[in-house]
Parts: sequence; structure tokens; C-alpha cells
Amino acid sequence: MKTNLDRRKFFGKVAGAAAGAALLKFSSPVETFAGSLLPASAEPPGSAGTIDPVPVGSPSPEITGTYVIPPDCPEWTHHAVFYQVYPQSFYDTDGDGIGDLQGIIRKLDYIKSLGVDAVWINPFFVSPFCDGGYDTADYYRVAPRYGTNDDARKLFAEAHKRGLKILFDFVASYTSMEHPWFKASAQQEKGKYSNWYVWTDNVWLNPPKAYEGAFIKGHGTRNGQYMQNFYYCEPALNYGFASPDPGQKWQLPIDHPDVLAMREEMKNVFRFWMDMGADGFRADMAGALVKTAGIEGNQQFFKTHEDGTKRFWLEIREMIRKRYPEAFIVSEWSYPIAALDGCFHADFFHWFEGYNDLFQKESWRILNGYSEGHSYFDVEGKGDVAFFLNRFMGQYEPTKGKGYISLPLGNHDNARLGNRRSDDDLEIIYAFGLTMPGVTFIYYGNEIGMRQMPEDWPQVEGAYRPRNGARTPMQWARGKNLGFSSAPADRLYLPVDPAGDAPTVEAAEADPHSLLHRTRALIRLKHTEPALAAYAEFVPLYAREHTYPFVYARAKGKDVVLVILNPSGTESSADFPWRVPSSNLRLLAGKEVRVKRNSDTLTVTVPGRSYAIYKAT
Repeated sequence: MKTNLDRRKFFGKVAGAAAGAALLKFSSPVETFAGSLLPASAEPPGSAGTIDPVPVGSPSPEITGTYVIPPDCPEWTHHAVFYQVYPQSFYDTDGDGIGDLQGIIRKLDYIKSLGVDAVWINPFFVSPFCDGGYDTADYYRVAPRYGTNDDARKLFAEAHKRGLKILFDFVASYTSMEHPWFKASAQQEKGKYSNWYVWTDNVWLNPPKAYEGAFIKGHGTRNGQYMQNFYYCEPALNYGFASPDPGQKWQLPIDHPDVLAMREEMKNVFRFWMDMGADGFRADMAGALVKTAGIEGNQQFFKTHEDGTKRFWLEIREMIRKRYPEAFIVSEWSYPIAALDGCFHADFFHWFEGYNDLFQKESWRILNGYSEGHSYFDVEGKGDVAFFLNRFMGQYEPTKGKGYISLPLGNHDNARLGNRRSDDDLEIIYAFGLTMPGVTFIYYGNEIGMRQMPEDWPQVEGAYRPRNGARTPMQWARGKNLGFSSAPADRLYLPVDPAGDAPTVEAAEADPHSLLHRTRALIRLKHTEPALAAYAEFVPLYAREHTYPFVYARAKGKDVVLVILNPSGTESSADFPWRVPSSNLRLLAGKEVRVKRNSDTLTVTVPGRSYAIYKAT
């Protein structure tokens, strides 16, 4: 995802919802969620950004061990952990200062050593790099700075030799201005590609107010304005309009022949990379295909769930069932109710308020100018996990058995998690991410604790703060450019962390207590514990407003795991129902906490900045 977000407008629209949510007071633990949520067939009012608070219900959560495995979801994904690679920053083999596909190939053994199952790689296609490669100029060819199509083919093959899967980044909603399709569509003469992009029919007349700010005028010889997605250099492909205005002839229906022709070409792009050896894709801005009036900024991620958009992804999913049954696709939609309705195997749920409340609520962390507050995962202990959980459960309950929600452990669009946090703090975050239901994605470098760079870091290829400080080169070893590249420092894609104690893979490998080794241990736990399967039951046990710790159970049949998290700097306690027919708790990860059982209740006392993962035995 890339944006030139109008965050002020976006947060203005969700401010009312946030203020309303603040009125909800939890007088008892969030076990009140159990059995009180919307039925699977219901869609809550509003969007993921404005979803209503979950109603209060039974105060007594039951751990039943029941679960439903999503249909058509490949077996290999049920305990899977994914590793995200930003290719220009991972490893440079030709000395030009930019990472490349050969660099990823050379580091596959390291990636495999983490214990992950698959790798998602950000776009590596031909591009003018106005937006880090998301502005695609040729869907069928690897950008020369990354290598060749043969390098991509070799990458897929070498990954498969090691038991790893590769997901490419499928940018289906827009292209670069430099794409030949767009150049042809911008011409005065009508042709095959004229309707492949959204153009008005008069450069002098602005589109209706409902589309204010979405169009660019004065480009090419065509008499019209074209629709951008975010950056001006990213014209929107034309999937049609959900409800075309009869007075605006340029608004084509979703079944217009030219719209259908463009859609078929995008299916060809998908088949091309899958037939070369890819194992699936991450869909950029998956909800932003068919156009709707009045949609602004970040709302394209969660408020556009038109049937026409879903229809395209349903057709892709059907192709997967028939031709690529082991493939996996994950969406950047942040509206699981729509994304998991037969369209995708998983959905990233991070463009919603609750995600920020976990990791980046502070203005100096999120660095977008429009947020202030306290992260739950912070030593100061002022965060609110109930606010996150309320919104999460509103999407989780209706989608159980349909697909997986992913709460990514960092990505290329957000500031790094390593921002004024110690390795112990990060370990607690990773314990959370690897024990929650769904599939886990880990951003490259987070496993060694790479840090967010300062706000004044160079802003390149559309990476404005905080992204500029989160996309810095992978830190492999002490020495020149921290082992990333042999190029002069001034030719690097971005400068490396200059700190004398910058974490590196080399140093982490040598330290048996490093964050790297602790992350590997947590990944192994996700693979080996049945109750940590992506589909296993999730039961919140203790999650009070502005209170620590956060406690929940995961269960599959008789296998039960208890997770206790206290990222605050002070000791905290919790009482919660525990009706599990077992007498012992065996520590799987973290540190022992004081546990007292009284009939059907557990009381836990948890030291500050600590966590515990127990198995009921």
C-alpha cells in the first residue's frame, strides 16, 4: 500500500465513531464478548473504521476447544508464519546500493532458519519508482535494478527447494503513468485502452463533488480528467462504478465490455506469475477496485466492499481452486467481513483504529501528524487493549471458519515496532502476534530489533515519514554498510542505522539470548502447539479498559494454551474464570508468573515488562 493520505479528512470521518466508542465502559473483563457477537451472516453497521462496539453479554467465558477450519485454505497455512521482504533494502549483490532478487536468493537459508513458511516480497516489477515500485509500468517483467525474469524463476525454485513459499505483490487497482496502457488511454484518439482507466469526458468540468480531489486535469491530449488512487502518478484502472450516474456518461458499469477486457488482462497477470512458480500473492488495496462516490483516503481500504469488487476476487479465488489449489492469497483490505467472504484466505487488519492502539498510538510513533494517545504495548502502561479488542472481535466472530485475520508485526507502510522499545518489549509484542488467531507476518529486520530511523531520514521514491525510517537496509554484520552492500554509502537506497550498537544478524546469531533466538523459539511454538493453529478457538479472558495484563486462551479440542501479557512497567494482577479440567500449567515461553487457583477462577500476578505462555496439562 502507498498513500498520499488526506489523514485529516479520514480521521474527521471516524472521529465520531471513536468518540462514541470512548463512552463504552467495561465494568467487567472483556470475557463479556463471549456468545454475544453478531451472527456469521450479519454485517455490522458502518465500516471497520466505524464499527459499532461489541455488545455486552455473558460474563462467564467458556473454553470449549471447538473450531472450524476455513474451506479451501491450504493445509500448510494453518500454522504458517510469513516473512516480508522489501527487495530494495534486503541484500545487494551487484554493488549498486539497491537490493535485488539474487540477494534474496543468497539469503534464503537465513530466512529458512527463522522457521517461517513463506515470504511475501513487495513489488519487483518494471516501474519509474514514484512510489517504491507500486507504480507498475510493466506487470510482466522484473525491474532491471532487481534482475531479470530468470532471476524470479530461480528465486521461486530455490525457495521451493528449501520448503519455502513465495508471494508476489499484486497491485491490481492502478498502474504507473508510465504504463503503455495509460499512455495510450491519455491520447485524443479512441483505442483499445481508452476505457481501461477512469477518465471524465471534459477537462473543464470537474467531476461531481462526491469525487472531489480524486481527479487530475491537464494530462495528455485527451479531453478529460483521470482518477488517481493516491499519488498523481498512479491512475486508477477502470473496474467500473458500483452505481453509475446516468448523467455522467464516463461512469461505466462493471459489466461494460472494456471493463471486462481489462479485468481479463489482470487475470492474465496473475496466471503469468503463478505459472512461473509463485505460490500466491498479497493484494494491494484489494477493496479499491470498483468505484464508489464519497470515498476518501484510507477509506478505500475498508469502506469499499462493493459486490463488483468482490466479484473480481471471487473469480480469482475460483481460478485458484481449479488450477492452483495450494496457493494462498492475502488482502490489504482491513475489512475481513468482506475480504473473507469467499474472496481471500486472509486479510490484513491494520488500517483501523484499534491496530494503532496496540503499537503506534503516540504521535511520535505513528508520525502521520493526526494521532495522539498511548500504545498498549508500551512500558508507561497507559494503553487500552479493550478498545482494540472490541473492534477486532467485531470482525473476528463473523469470519471464524471463513478465513484468517492477520495483525502484521510491522510492515513497509508503518513505523518500525523498534521505536523506543527494548528487545524485551519487542519479545512481548511478538508473543502476542504469534499466539493470536490467524496468520502472522513479520517485517524483515524486526526479528533482530531493527530500529525506526529519525524523521529527517531521506525521503525517497514516495517514502515519506514514517516509511522512510522503516525501509532502511537490512543489517547483516558489522562493517561497511552493515553488510548490506559494497556500494559507497552515498549510493545506498537509504542510509543504514549509524548507531554503534545497531543490531545485526551476525551479533544476534552469536548471542544465545538475543531477540533473534527468542523470535525463532516463538515461531517454533506456533508450529508445534495444536492450540496455536490459525483456526483454533480464541477466548479473551481479561482485557479491561486502560488496565493490564491482557489474558486470553487458545484451544483446539483438549489442547489449551493460556497467554498472559503485561507490557507495562509495573506489576499487575487479574482474576478470571478458568474452567479447564487440568491441574497444572506448564510454561512454554516467557517467565513464570504467580498463579493461584480458587475453584473455577485463576488469579495471576504478572511482573512488569513480562509475559507467560502456559499449556494446560
